[in-house]
This record gives sequence, C-alpha cells and structure tokens, in this order.
Amino acid sequence: MPPARRTTPSGRDRRTYDPTRIRTALINQVEAVADAAHRLTPAQHALPSGLPGWDVHHLLVHIARQIDAVPRFLARPETEVTSRAPQVSLARWAVSTATLAEELDADTRKDAESSPDSPARIDQAVADLEPVIESAVREDLLIPHDFGAMRMLDFTVTRLVELVVHSDDLARATGVRVALDRQATAATVRLLADALAAKAPGASVEVRIPPFAVVQAVEGPRHTRGTPPNVVETDPLTWIRLATGRTTWAEALATPHLTASGARADLSQVLPVLG
Repeated sequence: MPPARRTTPSGRDRRTYDPTRIRTALINQVEAVADAAHRLTPAQHALPSGLPGWDVHHLLVHIARQIDAVPRFLARPETEVTSRAPQVSLARWAVSTATLAEELDADTRKDAESSPDSPARIDQAVADLEPVIESAVREDLLIPHDFGAMRMLDFTVTRLVELVVHSDDLARATGVRVALDRQATAATVRLLADALAAKAPGASVEVRIPPFAVVQAVEGPRHTRGTPPNVVETDPLTWIRLATGRTTWAEALATPHLTASGARADLSQVLPVLG
C-alpha cells in the first residue's frame, strides 16, 4: 500500500510515510551497505566513486555520515516534542540540498582523512544508530535542520534517499552488489517524484514510475480525462539516477528504460531535482 496523503492548511497534499515501514527499511538498507563495505578490497577503496573528486573511500565515509546524522540530530538540544508544523518539507529538502554541496564535500573530505578504515567508520555509525532507532521515526519530534525545523520521521526518510542513491553509486563504482530494500527504494522514488512536482508545478505531464509513484508536473493545459497527452514513464532505478543527476535525460532516453510522449514531455530542463 502506498503512503497516504494528508492535506496541509494551504490545501496542498503532502505524502506521509508509515514509521514502522521506514524503520524497517532503514535497518535493511544500512545492513546492506555495511555488508557491501566489508566485502570490498583495498584496491576497490581507491577506485573513483563516480562523484567529483571522491574515491570509494570518500563515498563510504559519506555513507557513514548519512547514517550517524540521525543520532547526531536527535542529540541536539534544540530537538523538541511539539505539535506545531515543521518549516521544511521533504520536497523542499530535496530541491535545496545543492546549496549545501560545498559544505558536505569539505566535511566528507575532512572525515575521510581522519578515518582510514571506512568500513569501521560505517560500523561505528551503525552502532550509534541502534539505540535511537525508535526515536528516528517519531512524527512528534522536530529537529533543527539547516533549512529550518524538520519532522524527525521526514529526516529519516531523507536518510533512506541518501542510502539508496549512494548504495547504487557504490555498486556501479565497484561492481559489488549492494541490495536495495524495496521499501527504501519506494520511499526514494516517491520523494524524488514529489520533489519534481514541487520544482515544476503543473498538471500537463504525467510522470509514471511503476510500481511506486505517479505525479503530475509542468505548467500547461491540465489533463482531466482519457489518456494524458504528455506521459513520461521509467523504472525506479532509472528515475533515481535521473532525479539525482547520475544520468542525463538524453542518455536515459536512448535506452529502453525511459519513454516520453507528447510535446511537453521533455523534462531535461527540470532535472535533476536533488543536488
């Protein structure tokens, strides 16, 4: 069953996520990437990651930082139990991450220099996560994110996005299989689809990523009945790579994994949505 949608005071829907499923997905994806990290050889650690200026060692340390971000944020004194609405939605987080790219790069490089054993760095992050896993999916906790107050459950969903995206990066860089948890993949696909709809609001293009998401986006005539005149369809992994800039629109369109029909179905100008 897909996540429910709730109506905000502004009248717009937001997708909600089941805490139990998110907790299970987080555990499974963390275990998958930790297992893969321990199967790498020293030579593989020195391979280019596919991300600018990072080798696989940098990538693994960055993954560890995504895991232990949960206990780090929960430990901040500004974290509060409240019923007030958050300032930062998941869609806003996705389209705003590019503004932190330089800071994240510097922090990762510094951490990588002081952590020569990246699998051990991941193990420590996992150990720090375990005692707070229940709090990680609380909806009544607001944490002080860089972009503003954010619901703790939502922040944990963003960790799933980071883990899924970087698990794929790791697999492509090293050739080592990294399992992608189905619920983690579903949450990632849905968040990135909703971010596209927020970045390019409208209803002239229907974007389908079966079996996880369908959204409408892009300004233009609204479709109401019958077959939509502008349709984009792709598989979950191709969508994740498109939405995060791992592959370009032209590259994906040259494969059987992406189809686009209609005069407005070119999304190249609004991708990627996650920096």
